[in-house]
Amino acid sequence: MQQEQAPRWAAVIAVMGGIFLLVTAEQLPIGLLSQVAGSLEVTSGVAGLMVTVPGVIAAFSAPLLPVAVGRLDRRVMLTLLMLVMTLGSVLSALASNFTLLLAARALIGISIGGYWAVAGSLAPRLVPEDKVARAMTIIFGGVAAASVLGVPLGTLLGDFSSWRVAFATLGGFSLLTAVALWCWLPPLPPREPVRLKILAQQFGNRGVRVAVLTTGFVVVGHFAAYTFISPILQQLSGIAESRVGSLLLLYGAAGILGNVAAGMLAGRHPYRAVLLIPSLLLVVVAAFPLLGVQPLSGVALLMVWGAVFGSVSVSIQTWILRTAPNTEAATALMAFVFNFSIGLGAMVGGRVVDATNLPATMWAASLLFLLGALLVWRTPSRIVGEKRR
Repeated sequence: MQQEQAPRWAAVIAVMGGIFLLVTAEQLPIGLLSQVAGSLEVTSGVAGLMVTVPGVIAAFSAPLLPVAVGRLDRRVMLTLLMLVMTLGSVLSALASNFTLLLAARALIGISIGGYWAVAGSLAPRLVPEDKVARAMTIIFGGVAAASVLGVPLGTLLGDFSSWRVAFATLGGFSLLTAVALWCWLPPLPPREPVRLKILAQQFGNRGVRVAVLTTGFVVVGHFAAYTFISPILQQLSGIAESRVGSLLLLYGAAGILGNVAAGMLAGRHPYRAVLLIPSLLLVVVAAFPLLGVQPLSGVALLMVWGAVFGSVSVSIQTWILRTAPNTEAATALMAFVFNFSIGLGAMVGGRVVDATNLPATMWAASLLFLLGALLVWRTPSRIVGEKRR
């Protein structure tokens, strides 16, 4: 049995490396937006499709790709998806016009959704039961690490060279990760093939349903506000534009710490870990227009914001492992909601900003956090094997 086997930490690290690169690829265009827009002669609004297109495609590939591949070994599937990621990154670097760039970004979207749908459920198959929480922390540490290292370093590389070099470098690291996945992962035949009927059945489970809806509320709310973090820091906190990049590095570092702390808490108390996320985000984001009006207080709130959002993936995935009748199908469903919510949140935030102002956008995001907190609060903690005190 799995509990009697030695933990496969190299495999865990390889899976984390894939998550790191995929999240970096998804968000890197935010840092390179102006450069790409100028190079390919499109507006900044049109250039924003570099984030929207892969996000939407990832949302749909997450539930549909595991269905399409059926009984394909998950080791083979993850390796192939990283090769698709390599191809998409290289084609992005070579794109002669914006249409070709979006086509290349679509390939990356396929990789993001399919990889996330499978990767989140692998920890119990790679390590003994008593080490699953640690493995989950490592795997989803790739999300926070992408924010603190991947996106900023990719942006800096693009600034010093060009956006094409940044995308090509991403392709090179993706190829190395594909090799690592093939060499370090054991054979991983699916325990139960994912079918559309099974996906629908997951949402019928209350634990899965709460996890998925909470993810939607939190991620839409987060990106509705965080997409505009640069003008928020400049206009509300009085921070110079030249310092925003370094502060986002600190934000990502706080996310890594939050991921580690959440991994320890969620392993024992998943209900409390998930309840804390929207509750703390509600307080931080709602208070920002009122308390974050000085550089010091703005930075302090930003760090708390980063730490809390960095805990989302590992906390909710631990909840999924405790409640889902089919963890791979439920993870695929959650990946759909997560990626779709990124694009939806940015779009909603943009509409609110254009119609009102930055504080109103943050309060609108806070309303979504409130709905998420209430949803978890009204859910019996016993569904994840925990009692309220």
